Amino acid sequence: MRDVPVIGLAHGSRHPGVSPSLDELMAAVGERCGAVARAAFLDLTQPDLETVATELAADGYSQAVVVPLLFTAAFHATIDVPQTVRAAADASGLDLAVADIIGTGDDIVQLLQSSADNARIPGEASLLLYAVGSSREAANAAVHDLAALLQSVRSSPVLAAFGTSEPRVEAVLDQLREPRAILPLFLSPGLLLDPLIDMAARHGWPIADPIGVGAAAVIADRYLRALSTTGLR
Repeated sequence: MRDVPVIGLAHGSRHPGVSPSLDELMAAVGERCGAVARAAFLDLTQPDLETVATELAADGYSQAVVVPLLFTAAFHATIDVPQTVRAAADASGLDLAVADIIGTGDDIVQLLQSSADNARIPGEASLLLYAVGSSREAANAAVHDLAALLQSVRSSPVLAAFGTSEPRVEAVLDQLREPRAILPLFLSPGLLLDPLIDMAARHGWPIADPIGVGAAAVIADRYLRALSTTGLR
């Protein structure tokens, strides 16, 4: 067992499925890393990072790696996470290192391909890549780039739409030919995702599940890279 725990720091949601889903994901991360692994949340869901860090300190740990469970470098990654980590470190006395976010690179393309395969989405189906969205243009552009990467390894169009920013789902669907399918860029269930599940059911479109434990290898990679670059051991 490694001496440095890993904390997956997610945004949080009022959806009841978020906490058990993230606990299951972090348990899978812990098995891969051979480390204590916990989930924590920035908002709306408990426990928060300060609580988890304080509990780890009480268990005798002096260090931990925080992996932001975020796909883009939006406000939460660039502002909320650093502030929350500093406050938790000060309150707990734990030395907290911050790993890279999950991101939108080739490993995420592979995860999304696996999600599509698990949902039995036909290779010829047009894909709506559905993400939360951000007020930061660069963050949304990263999701559009991810859609383009995914399209490059498929035989059908892939377009991105967002739950909280433009373009919305309705604006994108008309650009996608039938048959259509929905691919959520979500780690867990969420209130923003529920309407898409209902829409897919009404139209008979396949929709993939949130990525969930499939992301364990990527999160473990971020943790191990942080260990190697920060000097924690």
